[in-house]
Parts: sequence; C-alpha cells; structure tokens
Amino acid sequence: MEWLIVKVFAKYNYWISIILMLIGFYAMIAKDNLIKKIIGLNIFQTAIFLFFISLGVVKGGTAPIVSQEMISKGYVYVNPLPHVLILTAIVVAVSTTAVALSLIIRMYEEYGTIQEEEIIEKSREKGMIRV
Repeated sequence: MEWLIVKVFAKYNYWISIILMLIGFYAMIAKDNLIKKIIGLNIFQTAIFLFFISLGVVKGGTAPIVSQEMISKGYVYVNPLPHVLILTAIVVAVSTTAVALSLIIRMYEEYGTIQEEEIIEKSREKGMIRV
C-alpha cells in the first residue's frame, strides 16, 4: 500500500494539472458570466501547459547541446520541442484572451450585460436568434 501512495504522489504535477483542467472546464461550462468563462479558459490552458512541460522532463537529462563528448559518454538530454511548443501556445493563449475580452467589451456595448443568458434573451427579442 505504501508503494502505491509513493507512486501516486511522485507524479504530483500530473495530478495538479488534472485538477486545474477540471476547475477550468467547470468554470467554462457552469458560469454564466463571460469574464469568468475566459478566466476558466485561461486556467484550462495553464493546466495543459503544465502537463506538456511535465511530459518533456527527463530525469537526469542535460541541456540539449550535443557534442561528440556527450555522444561518446552516452548522456541523455532533454528534448526542447515540448518547451518550444508551449512558448508558442502561451502566445496563442494571450492572443485568444485579448480577442475574447475585446468581443466581451463589444457585447457589453451592444447588450448592456456580460451575462450569457441575458445576451441570448436580448438577441431573441431583437430577432437575431430564432428558437
């Protein structure tokens, strides 16, 4: 039983990323406020970043600067690709957040609210959405 607990807690970063994913997903699905939905999306994206960075870690790995000496001694190096992909994903996440916030500002100017249900109701009243 002890070894199971040790194995589970040894991968705590994966558990944290799963918990963050669930929190972010809950915020996106359950909340009616559009700002809270964006915050949930950012939490979800952060969990994905943590997960991919955790996958890219190699125990005992060195920097990915390969030389003939490193090859002959059999050093293991950390693959930089997951880290590079996450840097790109962070830029995309910030851009997505900026666009979403600007759309929310535009919706607020049009409908006077940022509550999803109220926006849908006002759109139905204007005839923009048909049931």
